[in-house]
Amino acid sequence: MLDQIKGLHHITSLASDARTNNAFFTDALGLRRVKKTVNFDAPDVYHLYYGDATGAPGSVMTYFPFPHAAPGRPGAGEVGTTAFAIPAGSADWWGERLALLGARATAEDDPFGARRLAFAGPDGDAFALVEDAHDTRAPWSTDAVPEAHAIRGFHSASLRVRDPGATRELLGFMGYEPAETRDGTMRMVRPGGTANVIDIDVQPGAPDPRPGAGSVHHIAFAVDNRARQLEVREALMDTGYQVTPVIDRDYFWAIYFRTPDGILFEIATNEPGFDRDEDPAHLGEALKLPAQHEHLRAKLQSHLQPIE
Repeated sequence: MLDQIKGLHHITSLASDARTNNAFFTDALGLRRVKKTVNFDAPDVYHLYYGDATGAPGSVMTYFPFPHAAPGRPGAGEVGTTAFAIPAGSADWWGERLALLGARATAEDDPFGARRLAFAGPDGDAFALVEDAHDTRAPWSTDAVPEAHAIRGFHSASLRVRDPGATRELLGFMGYEPAETRDGTMRMVRPGGTANVIDIDVQPGAPDPRPGAGSVHHIAFAVDNRARQLEVREALMDTGYQVTPVIDRDYFWAIYFRTPDGILFEIATNEPGFDRDEDPAHLGEALKLPAQHEHLRAKLQSHLQPIE
């Protein structure tokens, strides 16, 4: 069993419009945009990162907004719902706020007893806010979203599969322990820390997913540094997984592999962080380009949709 993994690092999804996506996360949800850069493989598309004040691992939602991307179709073999932690007693406040902003939201108790608000993002993304009285992380707050209600970071993510066996075995190897199974959802918890819950959502009759706007592209798990990452890579390969070489993503190093159900997993380092090329007081303000795309700056700045 691996002991290097510390919980979630980030989750990356697809969107259809950069300006709408940016407004939703920074205005509606009150997160901080901690990086404005581009997709390494498609530099004419933004890569936007939203999180807490520093973009700490376990708080960062990231997006590739492909202009006019067709909506995705949910199915088995992908991340289902991304859940954020909020303070106890905040669900009603968020319900009123989201309703005023026109977002569809449903308050409920989740299968494991927590107060939960389910809602959809601009592209139909499946999100939830979960009250967690034990999450003491300092949030990024704004005038519209005060600290008393602000998002603390990830609470959990669900993986939608037809058969839970292989996914449960993989998560167990990654250090997650089974907690409870209720209403067809199997909860796996990484002991200690935050952003440490994965729910396996078992849907035997679900169709294959069709990636598109609103779909999760990949889910990333955190390790402290490159040495721990290499240990995880070797262990996964010894177990039979096909794992990429280490890839420099400027703000972390990454390796990728697919689960038996086809979900793209990433193992990302907590180093060097989002302040490697920007002052912490000004994260996410300037367009930052990977070195190999710097020569395209003038072209990209004229092409990319302006966002504030």
